Amino acid sequence: MLEERLHAPQIASGDLLRAAVRDKTPMGLQARAYMDRGQLVPDEVVLKLIEERLESANAHGGFILDGFPRSVAQAQTLTTMLAKRSLRLDAVVALAVPDEEIVKRISGRRTCRNCGAMYHTIFDPPRNSNVCNVCNGELYQREDDAEDTVRMRLEVYNAATRPLLDHYRGLGLLAEVSGIGRPEEISARILAALDGAGKAP
Repeated sequence: MLEERLHAPQIASGDLLRAAVRDKTPMGLQARAYMDRGQLVPDEVVLKLIEERLESANAHGGFILDGFPRSVAQAQTLTTMLAKRSLRLDAVVALAVPDEEIVKRISGRRTCRNCGAMYHTIFDPPRNSNVCNVCNGELYQREDDAEDTVRMRLEVYNAATRPLLDHYRGLGLLAEVSGIGRPEEISARILAALDGAGKAP
């Protein structure tokens, strides 16, 4: 929804990492052990993937970073990375969601082994249990979506990522938005926050 409204591609660090793992690239192999344990992937791996993606032609007119940066150190490196391209962040959106809601959302996700289609056991279940609606492939739960791993990821978030809120608040870039509700409601709140800050068309 935001891509369409803002005419900017979404660049999700998690997607970049999972693609690297799937393709068994050197960075992907390095990242997998951390991801499976719910730990943050080392900065040098994530930053390399982000920098490569920013070189893509469709990112030159602007982009939406999703799940990155995850630490103040990454944020500082991102600032340097953007400055080299004569770019800067327009805004930083933090979605506020209670931990138990996050656990429910993530641990309920299921993915098709064949085509990659996504489902949710509560919010978007397949017509037949554990069978993809699109290709009849087997659905599975990614290791990093298991409840224990999600809870570990939340602990890591609280320790490493929350300081980012203070960092970006201090720079006057932070917009805090409730992440509860339907996707279209949350999208509308984000756009309203960006409009209010003079950051969205």
